[in-house]
Amino acid sequence: MMTDPIADMLTRIRNATRIERPYVEMPTSKMRRGIAQTLQDEGFIWDFEEIETVPARTLRLHLKYGPNGERLITRIDRVSKPGCRVYRGYRDLRPVLSGMGIHILSTPQGVMSDRKARTLKVGGELLALVH
Repeated sequence: MMTDPIADMLTRIRNATRIERPYVEMPTSKMRRGIAQTLQDEGFIWDFEEIETVPARTLRLHLKYGPNGERLITRIDRVSKPGCRVYRGYRDLRPVLSGMGIHILSTPQGVMSDRKARTLKVGGELLALVH
């Protein structure tokens, strides 16, 4: 039984980028699809797809690397944990590494990056930090 599926997803991505795998697979959920969509929108992964497998669907993320094989995701961490949730309003969201990284938020309007949340003026739960 998994107690924190988001931390599991981030750990799978972190481990796959460290050994330069072309893709990573995990069980799918709405939250994981939202995180994958945000990573794709912000340019950290090429693409993602859902694959019909037994007993459940699988989410496959195609990881992105630089022209010389350098990692685009150098750090990916869980911010809000099941034991200690972290919430921020849109005014409290500051750029990560002067805009080189992002925070991923779960808002009432869906999962999005901190940049999009500031433009839409919506806050929420800080899920992850990516740079």
